[in-house]
Amino acid sequence: MCISEGHKTTANILTRKAFTVSMATAEQMVACDYVGIESGNQVSDKVAKAGWHTTKSEFVDAPHIDELPMAVECRLVSYNPESCRLVGEIVNVSADESVLDENGKIDPDKLRPITFDPIHNAYRVLGEKVGNAFQDGAKLK
Repeated sequence: MCISEGHKTTANILTRKAFTVSMATAEQMVACDYVGIESGNQVSDKVAKAGWHTTKSEFVDAPHIDELPMAVECRLVSYNPESCRLVGEIVNVSADESVLDENGKIDPDKLRPITFDPIHNAYRVLGEKVGNAFQDGAKLK
C-alpha cells in the first residue's frame, strides 16, 4: 500500500524526519493485523485499541511499540510521493532482553518474527536456519 501525502503517518514522518519499524511477532499477530487493516485516519486510537503502548525512542523523534520486542530506528533520508519510496538511515536497533541469546544478539527463535504470505493471505513464522550467508555460495566458486 502506498502512503498518501494526506495520511497521518506520512505527515508525522515528514515533520519529524524519523520513523521506527517494529518487527511483527507471532505472539502479537492479531494486533499487528488489526493496525494494518484499520486506518489511523478513521480510528485515531488504533494503537491503544490493539492493546499497545508507545515510548519515545532515545535516538530518533519517533515512538516504539512497547509490546513488540524489536525495532529499527531510522532517520528519514528521502520520500518520493510519486513512487511511495521511503528511505531511512538506520541509527539504532533496539531489542527486548527476552529475545536476546547468551551473547546479547537477537535470537530469531525467541523473537518469532512473522511475514505476510500474499499467495495464501496468511502470516508465517520465520526462523528455520537453512544456510550460512556469505559462506555457502563460495562452494560454487
